[in-house]
Amino acid sequence: MAGEVSTPGPARALGTWIARFARDIRDLSTASPARFAVLVFTALILVFTGLLSLPAAAADGRATPFVDALFTAVSTVCVTGLATVDMAAHWSAFGHVIIYVGVNVGGMGVLTLASIMGLVISKRLGLRAKLIAASDTNPLRAHAGPVNEGQTVRLGEVGQLLRTVALSTLVIEAVISVLLYPSILLAGIDPLTALWQAPYYAAMSFTNTGFTPNPGGLAPFAHDYVFLTTLMVSVFLGSIGFPVIYTLARHRWHVRRWSLHAKLTLITTVVLFLAGAVVFLTLEYANPKTFGSMDAFDTTFQSFFLSAMTRSGGFSVVNIGDLNGSSLVVGSMLMFVGGGSASTAGGIKVTTLAVLALAVWSEARGRPSVNAFGRRIPSDVQRVALSVVAWGATIVAASTITIAQITQAPIADVLFDVISAFGTVGLSTGLTAELPDPAAYVMAVTIFMGRIGTVTLAAAVAASSRSQLYTFPTERPIVG
Repeated sequence: MAGEVSTPGPARALGTWIARFARDIRDLSTASPARFAVLVFTALILVFTGLLSLPAAAADGRATPFVDALFTAVSTVCVTGLATVDMAAHWSAFGHVIIYVGVNVGGMGVLTLASIMGLVISKRLGLRAKLIAASDTNPLRAHAGPVNEGQTVRLGEVGQLLRTVALSTLVIEAVISVLLYPSILLAGIDPLTALWQAPYYAAMSFTNTGFTPNPGGLAPFAHDYVFLTTLMVSVFLGSIGFPVIYTLARHRWHVRRWSLHAKLTLITTVVLFLAGAVVFLTLEYANPKTFGSMDAFDTTFQSFFLSAMTRSGGFSVVNIGDLNGSSLVVGSMLMFVGGGSASTAGGIKVTTLAVLALAVWSEARGRPSVNAFGRRIPSDVQRVALSVVAWGATIVAASTITIAQITQAPIADVLFDVISAFGTVGLSTGLTAELPDPAAYVMAVTIFMGRIGTVTLAAAVAASSRSQLYTFPTERPIVG
């Protein structure tokens, strides 16, 4: 209209800033999925910390202290299961809903979830979205440079994988909920409460978190073998990883068509499960505080249950603090290994252990290459496996020393809880619930680094790799 003076409004400047910010985020997500994952996980943790700090999230209607809200948010989003508060008594119904949503978001993987949402909205996946989702299924993509797509799910299969992730999560948790519901009723819990506890247990088992909604944990179900077996199956399905579930869904019993990753994951998982059960049975059968007071069947069954849960499940029937010191060491070893890659489990991953074991075996046999099931494992995968173990051991050592110095607690208890945090397992000797605030922050950082993944963490803080057009002369130092 004539006579009006046009002035650049703040809305235009704000829109320009938002567009620039969105462009920077898109560029970051493609150029460095690892750093993008760290940022997204951090943002989610801050959001859930704010939600859990609300008075409505606590059962007593008072705001939860920041350190407890932050620790619970980290443990929830990183599907760990450690807690500094009584999870059953401290949180209100609203708080439990927040935790339930958090473990499902964290269990599927933030980047995978973002890609699934994009697939639902746009009905298609562009190259950018495929690259983001693919970084959740192959840690090697976190580095710059070419990636051998034959090592895991190919980019062309990412859309099918995402559908498998979403569908398997919904179907498995729904089936587990139905199977658990009768056992919860038989434990004396009223039908309405059991109606939400069943999906809660299903989510906590499939995501390998281990939180329990009722006081006393699994005490009401200590002799309900159907309930405990269902939990073990759910934990196993969550720990093998979505790429393995995808492979099994595509090829079922055609073992020859399984990927090398699927074969190594399943074989190593079963071997560790059986070996752990035998060792726990041997070490604890005479301990009156744990298995010594049980009959032969109970002792055997609980040995298998403990072996499954120390891998990443986080549930426990016996008091972990009552285990013999030798059993705590074995449990720490199992927790450090963890579950499968691109799964809800933590640790250095079973495929990392398998690759290193095959490399040691090949070296002992004098073979120039590492082979398995008619396939050669390239040297870059072996280097990543070594890096994962080195980073993991460094994180555990630094956290253990720091927390032991702060708390002056027994080093065996500190080491067990730190490895449980790094492996996102959730088992505790009782130390975590009594941590002072500084030690709780250190433990939260350990959980975060364990869930993000040592490869992703290393790639996120490292500078972009540069091409090198020359090589130095070779000289062999003495090792061993």
